[in-house]
Amino acid sequence: MDLMTPDIHRRMRTLRWTSYTLVAVCYVLAYFHRMAPAAIATDLQRSFSASGAALGSLAAAYFYTYTVMQIPVGVMADTLGIRKIVAIGAALAGVGSLVFGMADTLATATLGRVLVGLGVSSMFISLMKLNSVWFYDRHFGTVGGMSLLLGNMGSVLAATPLVWAVSYTSWRNVFVAVGLFSLLLSVLVWLLVRNHPGEAGLPSMRELEGMPAHPRHDGHWFDGLRTVIKNRASWPGFWPNLGVGGSLFAFAGLWGVPYLRDVYGMSRHVAANHTMLLLFCFAVGALLSGMLSDRLGKRLPVIIGGISLYVLCWLPIVLAWHLNIALSYLQFALMGLGASGFTLTWASAKEVNSPALSGMATSVVNTGTFLGAAILQPLVGWSMDQHWDGHLLNGARVYSEQNYQTGLGIMFAFAVVGLLGALKIHETNCRYILVAK
Repeated sequence: MDLMTPDIHRRMRTLRWTSYTLVAVCYVLAYFHRMAPAAIATDLQRSFSASGAALGSLAAAYFYTYTVMQIPVGVMADTLGIRKIVAIGAALAGVGSLVFGMADTLATATLGRVLVGLGVSSMFISLMKLNSVWFYDRHFGTVGGMSLLLGNMGSVLAATPLVWAVSYTSWRNVFVAVGLFSLLLSVLVWLLVRNHPGEAGLPSMRELEGMPAHPRHDGHWFDGLRTVIKNRASWPGFWPNLGVGGSLFAFAGLWGVPYLRDVYGMSRHVAANHTMLLLFCFAVGALLSGMLSDRLGKRLPVIIGGISLYVLCWLPIVLAWHLNIALSYLQFALMGLGASGFTLTWASAKEVNSPALSGMATSVVNTGTFLGAAILQPLVGWSMDQHWDGHLLNGARVYSEQNYQTGLGIMFAFAVVGLLGALKIHETNCRYILVAK
């Protein structure tokens, strides 16, 4: 019997892309908030008279909250459904952005960042969960890469476009506007998103191919989480997330622009162009990595190859090689492309666990990314503060090249740890290995 009648096809397509688009836009906001402090670092230091360590702690408040929420969000995505948690998350992020934009003290601004982190912590896991139920299994790597490409447009917006917007208005006005937009998105998600095809009376993607639907997890959610955590194959992907994802987001999201300004003497616009290129290439690389992995039917070669390139791109920074402008742009482009290799660890973690527990499996390894960034942003600032010579420019601290070598050398060490961890990832051949067995 052909399940795909014209009416079902139309309804499936409409609901799939409506749900996907709204959750993807929420994910764009998550990336925007994640990376925005780099472009406005000087403004924040000036507004709150913040040291490097204090600025790092302000930026990292997002990551601390995001890290703590990853496993709870994975549980909620598998139990409550993505519609509820994304709608509530967008509302919280909107309130947090308003608080941040109107803050008159560092403590209030930090509270705003905490609320933003709490709200947007649901977006990535929810989008991956949506991808697993609204698209065919064989396309998960490609769709996941497309999702990261779209999400990273938020990173691009948080670089040069944000610098441009701040030059015409203030950083406060920008975040108030973003907060209001987030509240609107919350309403649209609540009204229009569907958790899975069955919720709309439609067959699952596997049933459309004449296969039985993936079995549901009938036990308590805690039993499912314990199953994922006890599965040794779940954990190797945690380390690339910690080392590669953490260092990428800490560098691009806070310290990249000040580094290029202080060491290379670049203007804020030119420095922001570098981080925008880094994040754009990371986004494009995520899509290409997913497509290449799906075509090869392998995850591990793409993961290892990409992360190796990323580690090599740190050498000019930690060894203080002074590159000309063309080579520095090339370095940042290759760094972004290489870092995208770690994004396949989410697919690998999902594929070594039961399909019904995909949200929890993805959340376990994804915790590493935000834990890494949460550790690195203030740690790098603290390490540079230790030997800062007291130089100020318009109220903002200026660090020496030696300060940056010390601080960014810590990020390089994290990246190496990520590469070593990636070598232990189990090859799934792009399929659920439990289902295959």
